[in-house]
Amino acid sequence: MYLNIGNDMMLRQHSVLGIFNLDNTSTSKRTREFLEQAEQNGAVVPCDDLPKSFVLTQEYGMIRVYLTSLSASTLEKRMK
Repeated sequence: MYLNIGNDMMLRQHSVLGIFNLDNTSTSKRTREFLEQAEQNGAVVPCDDLPKSFVLTQEYGMIRVYLTSLSASTLEKRMK
């Protein structure tokens, strides 16, 4: 199965490690450091609009962070 995260992006559901609300998680220092490190490593895939959440994936040994304008609750509903 695939998860549509908006902007014509589809992810394999089995590769999704977590879906995170950007407003809630970005208050944590560790999350901000993780996102900064991922961006420096080129692992962040940006979205066209204002991001509301991010999806953490691992596929073929590579970790990627997909920013999306959809809310975490919407993405969670799509996973079911």
